[in-house]
Amino acid sequence: MELTYYTDYCLRVLMYLAVNRGRMVRISEIAATFGISRNHLMKAVHNLARGGFIKSYRGKGGGIELARDPAQINIGEVVRYTEGPPKPVECFDIKRNRCIIANACGLAEVIAEACNNFFSTLDRYTLADLLRRRARLTEILTTPTAAN
Repeated sequence: MELTYYTDYCLRVLMYLAVNRGRMVRISEIAATFGISRNHLMKAVHNLARGGFIKSYRGKGGGIELARDPAQINIGEVVRYTEGPPKPVECFDIKRNRCIIANACGLAEVIAEACNNFFSTLDRYTLADLLRRRARLTEILTTPTAAN
C-alpha cells in the first residue's frame, strides 16, 4: 500500500512539532527544514488542526503546536484520517466499480485483509514511538541551521 505525499507531510509535521515541543512553530520553518512547499504544508496543517492533532494560533507570536501528548497520537489514526478509507482496487469503490467479476472473485477479501493488517501494524505505534526509534531525529530537527 502506498501513502500519499499529503500523509507523509502530515506525519513530518507531527514529528517536527513533537521534537520542538514547548514552543510555537511556524509553517515556514517546517517547510524550510524539509524543503516542502509552504502551500502544501498549510493544507496539511489546516487538516491536522481540524482533526484535533495540532493547535493553530494566529497573529504575532502565533504558530502551531501538538494538541496532544505524542504518546496519545496514534499513527494508524493519523493515516486513516489523512488517507480516508482504503480503495486499493476498483471493487472497493462502490460508486465507480465496473469490474464484471467483483461479485465472483475473492480479491476484495484478500485485499481487505491486507489493508487491515497494514493498519493493525500502524495502530501499534504512536508519535512518541517514532521519536524513540530515531535517536538523531531530535538532533537533526532542532539544529538551528535546519530551520534556516
